[in-house]
Amino acid sequence: MCGRYAASRRPEDLVGLFDVEKWDPPESGGTLAPDWNVAPTKEVYVVLERPVKGADDPAPVRQLRTLRWGLVPSWSKTPEGGARMINARAETVHEKPSFRRPFASRRCLIPADGYYEWVTAPEERQLEEQGKKKRPRKQPYFVTPADGSVMAMAGLYEFWRDKTLPDDHPNAWWVTCSVITTEAETGPLGVAPADGPRSLADIHPRMPLMLTPDRWDAWLDPARTDLDGLRELLAPPPEGLMRAYPVATAVSNVRNNGPELLEELAAPEESTLF
Repeated sequence: MCGRYAASRRPEDLVGLFDVEKWDPPESGGTLAPDWNVAPTKEVYVVLERPVKGADDPAPVRQLRTLRWGLVPSWSKTPEGGARMINARAETVHEKPSFRRPFASRRCLIPADGYYEWVTAPEERQLEEQGKKKRPRKQPYFVTPADGSVMAMAGLYEFWRDKTLPDDHPNAWWVTCSVITTEAETGPLGVAPADGPRSLADIHPRMPLMLTPDRWDAWLDPARTDLDGLRELLAPPPEGLMRAYPVATAVSNVRNNGPELLEELAAPEESTLF
């Protein structure tokens, strides 16, 4: 899954990297500060293609926008379920009521430095499974492209109208997003820690779907609505592109936020993890 990630790149850098044609900070929700502990319901940067509101030309334009992480379906009566819809499974995204319409025409890229995932020590997991009250401690790992590039996570976005507010209210429309996940790679990591997991599947059975640059244009194109063709874009990237390393358990608290969260530990804090 993807429940927490880091996003510290400047919007100006993202504009150049993703060939963004329009980025207007006031209209896009302002400039976000670097965030090393992005949690659900936070505002995040996404790259998407759609016509510019009020423009004479109806052609889609590639934009950098600020959206809320946690998709609220257009038909939802309230936005309260958005925090539970931070992820969409690649295997079923084309058929789930909450995601099938955005999948057909409202796809986006969600830039990240990488994402966090937690591993429970085997002995403590056994205690939990046996029904004992000991709460298992988990070791966080940071997973990031091995070459230091930006991780472009496949995403969906949706519009939701708050009918309790008048049309001209600035919060009348919510624009929210979700990260698509897929089965974790079982092959060797591009760079593995000296003491720890050897593959992404050793950390967690799911991972965010990273799209390589050769798929960006096709994924963002709203004119592409053929479900079979779109599902082909959900194929996992080549194995060995990622690295993973242990980080301090401070990241487990969403109130902690700073570049120190990405510092690599010499060894997992839980020596019994592997």
